[in-house]
Amino acid sequence: MPRRVFDAHLHIIDPRFPLQENDGYLPPPFTVDDYRNRVGALGVAGGAVVSGSFQGFDQSYLVAALAALGPTYVGVTQIPADTTDAEIERLDRIGVRAVRFNVRRGGSADIGDADRLARRVHEIAGWHAEFYIDSSGLATLGATLERLPAISIDHLGLSADGFPELLALVESGAYVKATGFGRIDLDPADAMNRILDVNPQALMFGTDLPSTRAPRPFTDTDLSSLGEFIDPIHVPNVLWHNAAELYLRDR
Repeated sequence: MPRRVFDAHLHIIDPRFPLQENDGYLPPPFTVDDYRNRVGALGVAGGAVVSGSFQGFDQSYLVAALAALGPTYVGVTQIPADTTDAEIERLDRIGVRAVRFNVRRGGSADIGDADRLARRVHEIAGWHAEFYIDSSGLATLGATLERLPAISIDHLGLSADGFPELLALVESGAYVKATGFGRIDLDPADAMNRILDVNPQALMFGTDLPSTRAPRPFTDTDLSSLGEFIDPIHVPNVLWHNAAELYLRDR
């Protein structure tokens, strides 16, 4: 049976819509057509379009991207802490399913707003909250995140420092994205297996395309070698079912 992949972490960079420099960096274009061409042979049948630091609070690019990609794609957006209930409901209708807190690079609501905002979007629209954070920061923030109704952590937590705190979040119900293998400072195979040992439903694969600022961009081998990194019995869940359960709850 051909594999089916839900790409739990991708970026669309469309120069028709507002972009802002982040630490002097402005990414090159990576449009919906570019993305489709890149993953055309990988079995990708859905995914989560994630707002980056360089997109700030702009929603126009995300509305256009989700309309072009179709109903098996959802949005992970950045919104100000004072976003109205009506705007959250509007974004939910066009396919947004999570709010992102970019602790590492900025461009999102402040981490100090995470408790209130994450609870609001979950209550209003059933969204979870996603965190781009180095695991080393979980010693101080882990307790706050553990209390939130539903969360996921990007890129395996990025580093080995703080990984036990990441596993504690997994034990409490957090999802973790197996993404960005070229930007992490830990062994992805070891990290994935330790997460699966705690909760086999927690791990979600993603390409992280177009791998902005990563020392090594995504390669097809990151996907094809997954069955060598983890027990093949887990592969269908990591590639599709775990993410579909989180993101495609009503589709």
